[in-house]
Amino acid sequence: MSIFNDIKQAYHKANIVEKIIYINVFLFLITVLLNKYIIEWFALPSNLDSFLVKPWTLVSYAFIHQNLFHILSNLLVLYYIGNLFLDFYTKKQFLNFYLLGGIFGGIVFLGYYYFIAKTVALPLAGASAAVTTIFIAIATKIPRYSLQLRFIGSVELWVLAAIWVVLSILQIANPDKGSAIAHLSGAVFGYIYAKQLSKGNDIGSWFEQLLNYFTNLLKPKKKSPFKAVYKTKKRTSTNKVSKTKQRKIDDILDKISKSGYESLTKEEKDFLFRAGKK
Repeated sequence: MSIFNDIKQAYHKANIVEKIIYINVFLFLITVLLNKYIIEWFALPSNLDSFLVKPWTLVSYAFIHQNLFHILSNLLVLYYIGNLFLDFYTKKQFLNFYLLGGIFGGIVFLGYYYFIAKTVALPLAGASAAVTTIFIAIATKIPRYSLQLRFIGSVELWVLAAIWVVLSILQIANPDKGSAIAHLSGAVFGYIYAKQLSKGNDIGSWFEQLLNYFTNLLKPKKKSPFKAVYKTKKRTSTNKVSKTKQRKIDDILDKISKSGYESLTKEEKDFLFRAGKK
C-alpha cells in the first residue's frame, strides 16, 4: 500500500506535464495487460461509422500506446519540451494545446480515410499528434531558444522542431500513413494556435471554458454562511498586478525571440524562472 500512496502523492505534487505523463504510463501498463480490449475501445478507428459508435476515441487515442519505444520517444520529448512550454504558457494553455492538437490530428486522420483514401486502416493510437502540437507551438514562440545537447552542443529550438516534423513527413511513405498525417496536422495546429496567441487571439479559449465548466461540475460545492464582500476589490488589485507581470513577461519573450536567451540580464532570467514556476 505504501507504494500506491507514494505514487498518489507524487501525482498530486506533479505539474500538469508530469501528470499527463503519469496518465500515459498508467494507461500503457493497462494496454499491455488488456491490449485487444483497450485498442478496440479507446484507439481511434479509421472508419467513420465505427467512430460514431465510439466518439470518445477522438480524445482517448492520444493517451494510448502499444509499444515501449513509441511511448518512450513521445514522453521524453513531452517531458523536456513540455516543461519548457510551461515557462512561457500557463498550465491551462498547455491542456488546450495538447488536447486540441490531439483532437485536430484525429479529425484529419478520420477525414483522410473517409474522403481521400476511402479505405480502412489500423486504428490510431499514441500521443504523437498532441506532443507535436506542443513542440511546434513552443518552437514558434521562441524559435531562437538554444538547448544544450550532450555530444552535440547548442541547438536552436526551431532546428529540433524541423527535424521532428521531417521525421513525420518521411513516415508518409509507409503504407500506414494515417498516423503521420495526424502528427503533421498537430504541427499545423500548434503553429497556427501559437501565432494567433502572439496576436492576442486565443482560439482555444472556448475549449478552456468547456474544461472549466466540467471541472466545476465535479467539484463538491461548499456552503458558507458568510459573504466575502471584500473580494471584488482584492481581485481588481490582483488583476492589475497580473497584467503588469504579464507585460514584463511579454517584453522578455520578445527580447528572447529577437536576440536569444543569452541576451537576457540576470534579473530578467531570474524573473522569468520565477514566473514559470507559478
